[in-house]
Amino acid sequence: MGISLLGGPVAEVVVDVPPVNALPVRAWEELARAVRAAGDDPVTRVVVLRAEGRGFNAGVDIKEMRDTEGFTALVGANRACYAAFAAVYECAVPVVAAVHGHCLGGGIGLVGNADVVVAGEDAYFGLPEVDRGALGAATHLARLVPRHLVRAMVYTCRNATAAELHAFGSVLAVVPRDRLREAAMEVAGQIAAKDPYVIRRAKESLNGIDPVDVNRSYRFEQGFTFELNLMGIGDRHRERFT
Repeated sequence: MGISLLGGPVAEVVVDVPPVNALPVRAWEELARAVRAAGDDPVTRVVVLRAEGRGFNAGVDIKEMRDTEGFTALVGANRACYAAFAAVYECAVPVVAAVHGHCLGGGIGLVGNADVVVAGEDAYFGLPEVDRGALGAATHLARLVPRHLVRAMVYTCRNATAAELHAFGSVLAVVPRDRLREAAMEVAGQIAAKDPYVIRRAKESLNGIDPVDVNRSYRFEQGFTFELNLMGIGDRHRERFT
């Protein structure tokens, strides 16, 4: 259990942190290292990012922040999430995210920064941050859904289904849950069959023409989470979390 890396031309980074893949600081750091290591390996042509268990990702471990005195866990989570999201975006090769079940909070940061998204029919996506007394990853949600829906999802904590994201074009394919890994590996195989030098340059060039600097805009969002915590609002919401 934890974060594992299976190397090869199609490398797999697998998240398995029971019960719901809500990651503590250390796991976010491990995830960042695993994705970067996969991309830095000259053998790797594409990375598949997936998870075991009940859902793809439930964000940060709220209980870790609630039960840690001071702001150490909060600062650690912000830095580690930033590193993990950046690792996906800056990975030297394309990253295919295979999403099942819940994809919430930090999960949106990972998937929004991925190059290709394949989802199970049971997948759903959301940012419950407002209900947690925090903000963040709207930067990445804006890469998945239209702008006005981003605002509605942030304000109301409404979720979006895999079918909705497929209609928007941000999810490539929606498949039965038991076919998810197969579908992700099929797309990854198509990418891996291309000239690896050209694909690495394609990834670099696509990042270079993005209209929004995702690293900078996410860091801007994180500043509001610090403010909410300094005002005591984060603690108040976390105390209600079970």
